[in-house]
Amino acid sequence: MKRIKKVLLAAGIVFVAIQFIQPSKNINNQELASDISKSIPVPDSVQVILKNACYDCHSNNTRYPWYAHIQPAGWLLSTHIAEAKDKLNFNEFGNLSARRQISKLDGIANSIKDDIMPLSSYKLMHKSAQLTADEKELLIKWAKQSQDILSAKD
Repeated sequence: MKRIKKVLLAAGIVFVAIQFIQPSKNINNQELASDISKSIPVPDSVQVILKNACYDCHSNNTRYPWYAHIQPAGWLLSTHIAEAKDKLNFNEFGNLSARRQISKLDGIANSIKDDIMPLSSYKLMHKSAQLTADEKELLIKWAKQSQDILSAKD
């Protein structure tokens, strides 16, 4: 019994200690010239969906849930955000070539159509990310129309 108490005490100390090692936050409230809305038309209806369902991971401005301040959950969340931004960052969309923008828009449409995005784990914790059939259709249609606009420019 004494050994179990020592192990639990050590685990408790480690748990408290790791709370002081916080990952950097993904918060930048600046309006960037490279934002997707500066590169292609983004209707308000689409922008609302993107902000509610996508921007927490795919932008430079994450709205952090309460559990992001508890380690190791915060570290895991930070890793997920970095990986998501590496694949697609709406705030830096304008920095991509027209060809890459078209490819990213195709990826958006396919990911929504195939129900890959938003991630199931994200939808569990964020009700606003649970897209209706109409919202999915709107996003897919917007992505395809935006591809056409960019292709015409290219």
